[in-house]
Order: sequence, then C-alpha cells, then structure tokens
Amino acid sequence: MISWKRHAAKTMTWRVVATTTTVIIVGVGTGEWAVGVAVGAVEFPTKMLLYYLHERVWYKFIGLGVTGAESGASVAQAE
Repeated sequence: MISWKRHAAKTMTWRVVATTTTVIIVGVGTGEWAVGVAVGAVEFPTKMLLYYLHERVWYKFIGLGVTGAESGASVAQAE
C-alpha cells in the first residue's frame, strides 16, 4: 500500500527542488536575491500543500499506474 508518508516525502523533496529553482530564476531575473527568497518563502508552503493534496486525490480516486500490490487491493480487484 502506498502510504501518506510516501506522498509526504515526495512532496517535501520535490518542493525543495522546485523552490530552489524559483528562487534562482527570480533572483537572476530581477537581480534582487531578497525578492527571490521572499517569493520562495511564500511558494514553498503553498505549493507543498497543493501538491500533497493533488497526490492524495490521484491515489484515492484515480489510481492511474498504481498496481494492485501498491494500492493494497488484490490483483483481481486491480484488473
């Protein structure tokens, strides 16, 4: 079964990568690193929550690409 812990870990690691990218793009684009950091500080928790909720909705309602063993369902139920 894919747990909420897996989704939380994926959320956190992806957020670090994405926010670092945003800070660099904004910092280079504006020439003001403080602005990049400020944008990253707002973006990090907001998008982290949205991504986590998105992952949970996909897991609970869509299940595309999740096998029976991963979802906790029997193979017969998954097919």
